[in-house]
Amino acid sequence: MITTDTISDRPPMTANTATPGLLRPLRALPLFVLQPLLGRIVRHIARKRPELFNRIGPHKDKCFLIDPVNMPFVMTLYPSPERPRLKAVRRHEATAYDARIAGSFLTLLDMVDGRLDGDALFFTRALTVEGDTEATVCLRNALDDLEGSIADDIAALFGPPGRLTLGALRRLRNPENDR
Repeated sequence: MITTDTISDRPPMTANTATPGLLRPLRALPLFVLQPLLGRIVRHIARKRPELFNRIGPHKDKCFLIDPVNMPFVMTLYPSPERPRLKAVRRHEATAYDARIAGSFLTLLDMVDGRLDGDALFFTRALTVEGDTEATVCLRNALDDLEGSIADDIAALFGPPGRLTLGALRRLRNPENDR
């Protein structure tokens, strides 16, 4: 099932999903600047964690729209083990996808960081899933079965600045953890 949607047609963001000041500069960022970074990230994860992409099995050629609702763009993930792709797309551009996973940036981060359970997020409505639910569940199961954190892997890819940024984002999400 491929859905073509204009993401800007989604309901307006609420106060709970408003863009934090930290993310506002991304509005003016040309997406071509992000594309090489996103490509590097997804290839690194595919090399470091091949079991993630292999576990997706029959859904490896599907398009997952990752929608951080408080950011000015969405990301398309094609999890093919041979040629994984992750690309940023402006919200107002029409995008075809098989499954859409939406939540705040920090909620999505906590999910790939292994800090929050996807099922719990879905049932508390912090996460929205549309389209091919079987593909989404398969991706979620693959993430849940991983040892460690993909967020840590990505941060390590960028060295000390990456680890500092991830630490700051974790504190932003849940400052009580650092007391």
